[in-house]
Amino acid sequence: MPAHDSRLWTIDTPNTSYVVAVDEHDRLRGLHWGPRLSPEQALALLDLPDSPFRPVVGREPRFDLGAGSAFQYGHNGLQVRFSDGTRDLELVFAEAVEEDGDLTFVFTDRHYPLEVRTRYRSHPGSDVIERTLALRNTGTEPIEVVRADSATWVVPGLDAPRLSQLHGEWGAETQLTRTTIPYGETVIGSRRGITSHQANPWVAIDDGEATETSGPVWSTALAWSGTWRITVEKGPTGSVVVSAGFGHDPIAIRLGGGETLETPIAAGLHTAGGFAAAASAWHDYALAHVLPHPDEVRPVLYNSWEATEFDFTAEDQMRLADRAAAMGCELFVMDDGWFGARVNDRAGLGDWTPNPDRFPDGLGPLIKHVHGCGMRFGIWVEPEMVNPDSDLYRAHPDWVYHQPNRRRSEVRQQLVLNLARPDVAEFIHARLDELLSQNEIDFVKWDMNRPFTEAGWPGDEDPDRLWFDHTRNLYAILDRLRADHPTLRIESCSSGGGRVDFGILRRTDQVWTSDNTDAVDRIAIQDGFAQAYPARVMGAWVTDSPNPLTRREVPLDFRFHVAMAGVLAVGGDLRIWSDEDQARGAELVADYKRVRPAVQLGRRRPLRAGEVTGVQYDRGDQTVVLVWRKARSFAYPDPLLKLHGLDPDARYRDERTGRVHHGAILALHGLDLGLDPADYASAMIELTRLP
Repeated sequence: MPAHDSRLWTIDTPNTSYVVAVDEHDRLRGLHWGPRLSPEQALALLDLPDSPFRPVVGREPRFDLGAGSAFQYGHNGLQVRFSDGTRDLELVFAEAVEEDGDLTFVFTDRHYPLEVRTRYRSHPGSDVIERTLALRNTGTEPIEVVRADSATWVVPGLDAPRLSQLHGEWGAETQLTRTTIPYGETVIGSRRGITSHQANPWVAIDDGEATETSGPVWSTALAWSGTWRITVEKGPTGSVVVSAGFGHDPIAIRLGGGETLETPIAAGLHTAGGFAAAASAWHDYALAHVLPHPDEVRPVLYNSWEATEFDFTAEDQMRLADRAAAMGCELFVMDDGWFGARVNDRAGLGDWTPNPDRFPDGLGPLIKHVHGCGMRFGIWVEPEMVNPDSDLYRAHPDWVYHQPNRRRSEVRQQLVLNLARPDVAEFIHARLDELLSQNEIDFVKWDMNRPFTEAGWPGDEDPDRLWFDHTRNLYAILDRLRADHPTLRIESCSSGGGRVDFGILRRTDQVWTSDNTDAVDRIAIQDGFAQAYPARVMGAWVTDSPNPLTRREVPLDFRFHVAMAGVLAVGGDLRIWSDEDQARGAELVADYKRVRPAVQLGRRRPLRAGEVTGVQYDRGDQTVVLVWRKARSFAYPDPLLKLHGLDPDARYRDERTGRVHHGAILALHGLDLGLDPADYASAMIELTRLP
């Protein structure tokens, strides 16, 4: 809603408003982000003491377009250096353009040839607001873009603001932490060239008192799979500004004459119903506006890696496929070791042709066997990498990131290909397109197992652009492959959860959550993951016991019930599973298929009662409850588990027992879970709303 005389606008969603104004100095300022306001209420913001048209005494105003200006000493989300060395921006407001649901503010520099467009977009049915920047050099001399954050969100003043973020490392991704925000700047991000295991580009702010089911929450997520940063700044009066963008210090982007730089989407969300409501809104946004095939339920897959690693033949894969099909799996994925000289991790990366010793007749016989078992066929690739011991590296040693006169550090005996180079990007696309065209491959697991080091591009006039063009070219390759092979489905993997964000999810169908498949550890990993990303994309494997990583022994049902909270998969060595475990696994796979639409496409609600934790998924008349208890203290009985979001006047039948429950009783008093008293007890409970 524009109020042009006052230079005030609102970006409205079904339940919220984001109100901005251009002040007398042509600075874009955020005035309100919260419950939806009427036009009259929004205009009343101009009467408040911090109105952009009243003098500010004793504190600095907060700007939506964080460009440097006199007497602004806080964080600047937009920083440039002109060809004569000038760094300050003096932007002049040109116009506001409303078109197809977008609101774009156009600014030009008062002296230098730079145009800045700030675009807001909202979607029907979603409270998420997307924001991007576009910088255009309208002159001939290059401009150095030091920083260009996609969005700077102004959060209302809070007495004790708290920050929620996801941190971790390999095998321990997406660990959720909530901490009081200190004064000054808090910066999280990645300098690794990928989203990273150590941090995820999502944060949430609350007033320090929000719970899962109550309280206002403001959150943002950056749709970018390369290097990134989010700055949370708390001012002296307690105000909070969150700025999110790609890049990291000290790299910069060279913007040539006539060129335009477009930043990735930074999405912002305000919700009033606590952390669970915020998470649910992000899930709805992903399903409606991010994922390429949002209505598909993901198949139960089997992955061969933990069964065989590098030691296998085509016949071994066929035997695993037979047992996976018997368990009810729908997609068989052959992992690393099928190509080139790849009999270990020291050779073969980059040579994407079948190993002639293992597949003398190519991949055709194995694919035909898998399809004959009634399953789709998938394959593992790691196209951004190369082993020094490979035909590709011997032919093109200059195709990897490296610095002149410096070592080339290896991780897993591999180096990172310079995907920013157009010739390298074209080579990778050609090899994968050939692989997909010559074989009936239904699914690709796209891995990326190491961060950038010695990230250089000798001879290029703008070597810093590799940090941006690598990700852009990755996106372009994925887009081309999907367009040319429309039935192909893709999983993003990066040594587990090292590349999980809304940027990669626009081009893939699911992600590998973590290399850690220990069911106990996975409860925390999956809880953090679910703060932003839906179960529909969360790959979750059932593997052997003791777990290959942690050596923890956990019952089969517990392992399955934890994995059922996402996209269920099996990754154990089925050749050594007992007939009893194989049969029980088939029963649990069948259980999952029955409730899969609710889990993958329904609303998620976290649950807790004493030592018991779990999740509830609701879709239509179906409610699915998955619960886990690691251990009981002092032999105390489990308390009843209160469910959320049910119709208090409706009745619900427990499909396990046939017992009928009143919705009001389930919400106010709870459900008797009937868990086994032993450690690592779990259950899947299916409730059906009765007419």
